[in-house]
Amino acid sequence: MIIDCHGHYTTAPELHNQWRIDQLAAFKAGKPSPAYPEISDQSIIDSVEKNQLRLINERGIDLTIFSPRASAMGHHEGDQRISLEWTVACNNLIKRVVDLFPESFIGVCQLPQSPGADLTESINELERCVNELGFIGCNLNPDPSGGMWQTTPLTDNYWYPLYEKMVELDVPAMIHVSASCNSNFHATGAHYMNADTTAFMQLLQGDLFKDFPALRFIIPHGGGAVPYHWGRYRGLADMLKQPALDTHLMNNVFFDTCVYHQPGIDLLLGVIDNKNILFGSEMIGAVRGTDPQTGQYFDDTKRYIDAADISRPEREDIFANNARTVFPRLNQTTKVLVS
Repeated sequence: MIIDCHGHYTTAPELHNQWRIDQLAAFKAGKPSPAYPEISDQSIIDSVEKNQLRLINERGIDLTIFSPRASAMGHHEGDQRISLEWTVACNNLIKRVVDLFPESFIGVCQLPQSPGADLTESINELERCVNELGFIGCNLNPDPSGGMWQTTPLTDNYWYPLYEKMVELDVPAMIHVSASCNSNFHATGAHYMNADTTAFMQLLQGDLFKDFPALRFIIPHGGGAVPYHWGRYRGLADMLKQPALDTHLMNNVFFDTCVYHQPGIDLLLGVIDNKNILFGSEMIGAVRGTDPQTGQYFDDTKRYIDAADISRPEREDIFANNARTVFPRLNQTTKVLVS
């Protein structure tokens, strides 16, 4: 079985996207948000069948852990009310995708974060999505200010109420920023990679997992710069009088395989322990084109794992078994149980 831990609904119906534009325009004009539009099942089916479902069938992926489009979370726009309205609409749309294609998708939720707001609404929405919608995790934005980093590190007590709820529900979070409103940082080429690397360093500097030994984070995009500079981070842990990385962080932190060339995947597999790697593609996401050197899609990451010099059991762990460990609610789904 192959479980893709990193999928976003980047092809959502245009009515959904237009509502967001209208919602933000109403907010800026001091008016109430417009009513959310009626979106037909057929428009959702068309948006998925012609895109994600076509590709996962072509590539041999069995189940995708699916969440709202990360770049559109837009936590820096509007206020807490606006973020909550948008988040509920996005998560409800993911639920509809899962219900229409239950054998192919399972949900992960966006959170209604907003700069300066506490996490009460995020905790409530996480609980709703897990207990009522059947979702198995969440995406957590370490920088809801959109590239300005006007927030506290992930190890700060500010985040603890959310972590307590995550542990109670036994769900992980993928650390994933949204759009960048800072012209210095291209969203997918810089802001995403910066955030992945920054999150790991914040965790290295702190002692979060002493307080939350069962807390689990996925740092996407292959962990940003971390695997490439693994010696640097091992050395920094020593300089900062922290424990070794394998005990300090790597029982709780995991990386995905959203790395879009073979040498990058080979480095990831050679540096990071197998148990800490989850298969992911983020298909139809940041990089959608075809690699002229190979003639294959950049984001067809299954090809890189298939070609890697690892054993069959190691490959099976990356493709499915590690995801079952990090997302234990996966093990309650019919799709996973019968595969």
